[in-house]
Amino acid sequence: MATRRYHHGDLRAVLLDAAERSIAQGGVDALSLRQLARDVGVSHAAPARHFRDKQALLDALALHGFQEMNRRMAAAATGPGELMSRFRGVARAYLGFAVEHPELLDVMYSTKHHPDASDDLKAAAGQSMTATEALLKDAIGAGMITEAPTEILARVAFASVHGLAVLATGDLLDGVPVEDLLDATVDTLMRGFT
Repeated sequence: MATRRYHHGDLRAVLLDAAERSIAQGGVDALSLRQLARDVGVSHAAPARHFRDKQALLDALALHGFQEMNRRMAAAATGPGELMSRFRGVARAYLGFAVEHPELLDVMYSTKHHPDASDDLKAAAGQSMTATEALLKDAIGAGMITEAPTEILARVAFASVHGLAVLATGDLLDGVPVEDLLDATVDTLMRGFT
């Protein structure tokens, strides 16, 4: 693995970056704190200052992933434009993150359910759903969609867009452009919600 050597600065951030590259190349099973230390050029004990064990590293990596995904989705949800374009933007933000970081997304969802998952991780994992629910409440208030429990609608939307992301990252779309399928998914969801 070609990585930059660590010399000074934020070792924690460097280790997280190296860990994400490592899981993208070899999966979670190949991830090791000792190997990360070698990859970034620090002593094998140095990562322990930031992560007590591999599970703590995965928790931090998952938290970092959710924070970035949430940032993208929140920007789309609260950005300019009418509700439908913002809803489409949230779906695009999720799909874009999932396609760019499929292995990290797997780590995010598996780690949030681990018994040792941190409270910070659990809270971050719920933020994207909360933002989607808020957008759906706005759509209900504007009369764009039928009044229904937003926690259910948000999960239906998540299941649809996440399913598309899984198909896209698994190269299972048989040549159909993912953007076309995303537009069709959002349109179908909104028709169903009305």
